[in-house]
Amino acid sequence: MSQMLLSYATYIVFKITVFSSMGIEPIILLYCSKYSYRDKVKELPLVSLLCSCINSNPAEKPTYKAEDAVDLNWCVIKDMEVIELNKRASGQAFEVILKPPSFDGMPELNTSMPQRKDPSLEEIQKKLEAAEERRKFQEAEMLKHLAEKREHEREVIQKAFEENNNFIKNAKEKLEQKMEANKENREALLAAMLERLQEKDKHAEEVRKNKELKEEACR
Repeated sequence: MSQMLLSYATYIVFKITVFSSMGIEPIILLYCSKYSYRDKVKELPLVSLLCSCINSNPAEKPTYKAEDAVDLNWCVIKDMEVIELNKRASGQAFEVILKPPSFDGMPELNTSMPQRKDPSLEEIQKKLEAAEERRKFQEAEMLKHLAEKREHEREVIQKAFEENNNFIKNAKEKLEQKMEANKENREALLAAMLERLQEKDKHAEEVRKNKELKEEACR
């Protein structure tokens, strides 16, 4: 049947005109040629006719019954209306008027959505108490954090003070040891110089005595 329809319908034009701004329903105009299926169209329902024009699969051969015939002069099929426009020797034209969608079967949003209840005085009191508990807990955590931070700073300062004292003590001890060593070296040097001077004086005294003895011996 679809092959026969395609062979007959050589010139098929679908024109969709939508006047949404003017409040006019969508209109689909279907024009068939003189040698189309004017006599066959009354034997087929409109929906099957449109589907057969769009779907050209030769493997599918739908069967139609006599009770499925549609009168194109004026008919209403579910959500669309079919009105015959005119009949000419060159062909036949009719219009399909689509009805706007209906929302009668859809549930209302207000009934499906849960109603918001006003909080009672007890609930408000509980929320205030919970907020107060959270505030106290946050304040305690903040004070604890500040105390730990101050304790850490105090430990750092104490450690730095102890290290400074230890450094000063070690430096003082090293300086004293160095000064003591220098004192000992200086005393040893002075003692050695004094000893050399004494030996020199002693030698000079011996030389003087020997000279005097020689002079006396010469007399």
